[in-house]
Amino acid sequence: MKALKPNFNLKEINKKNFLAKALEVFQYQANNNPVYKEYLQRLACDFKAVDSLEKIPFLPISFFKTHKISTDEQATQITFLSSGTTGIERSKHLVADIALYETAFRKGFQHFFGNIQDYTILSLLPSYLEQKNSSLVYMINDLINQSKNKDSGFFLHNHNELINKLIALDSKEKKVLLIGVSYALLDLIEKQEFSLNNTFVMETGGMKGRRKELIKSELHALLKKGFGISTIYSEYGMTELLSQAYSLGKGLYQTPPWMKILIREVEDPFTLLPKGKSGGINIVDLANINSCSFIATQDLGKIHSNEQFEILGRFDHSDIRGCNLMI
Repeated sequence: MKALKPNFNLKEINKKNFLAKALEVFQYQANNNPVYKEYLQRLACDFKAVDSLEKIPFLPISFFKTHKISTDEQATQITFLSSGTTGIERSKHLVADIALYETAFRKGFQHFFGNIQDYTILSLLPSYLEQKNSSLVYMINDLINQSKNKDSGFFLHNHNELINKLIALDSKEKKVLLIGVSYALLDLIEKQEFSLNNTFVMETGGMKGRRKELIKSELHALLKKGFGISTIYSEYGMTELLSQAYSLGKGLYQTPPWMKILIREVEDPFTLLPKGKSGGINIVDLANINSCSFIATQDLGKIHSNEQFEILGRFDHSDIRGCNLMI
């Protein structure tokens, strides 16, 4: 007998009820997501006996490249694709409820930054715009529309127009949020050195093969100098998720109440590590109720005592242990 789909509102999830909601979602997906169900069976996981986050097996994120991860493939409203170079298999996220995605990123933004209408949103995401079907572009486009500001908008390679607008808005003491992929922000400050006072700069990570990869501290040092500001914000999200974590500075990320980070042992992916220890990042994203909410990423990180986490890099090998169970 299939488990019933949990009935909850993201806005109602908090620390006190997170575990109960997560276990409800796990039971639902263990029964209704064919790929996840088979993965659990091959692990000999008695999912009916799972009563804690520590006992939940997390699905390797690479499965989104090779399988259709969904509790109801027929209900797909939109398919998001990860960014990637030619010849590289792109992850596919079958989204059954686009309204749920909109709720997740709107409430997530509000949770950390307040009313979207207080900002002018300037977006510099050339590689994402060029490849189409990007969940990040969908989110930023919606935030631009939600800002109801005529100056908000996307910029592709028109750096001069962006430079002029950024300087003009900042001088008028307008609250501006510049969101950009890392390499594009570096390209921008090579053209113009800024001295901004009312602008928040948020990087979304990734050089996308356009530049040498940098550790966060190096990247942020360059961006702070180039924009003339003291803090760089960061967004941590991915095609396979419907929620985002944000860093408000110092490279330390926080999650909205319906999202949680766990750290796993690198050599033993089914063993979780305590705070302060470095390992692979596992993510619980309850907004992913229609696909899979329990994902083992290819990122390395650690959780601090205040529940904030940092990203330390990525696995050197391309596949996470456990993937060959389904090959």
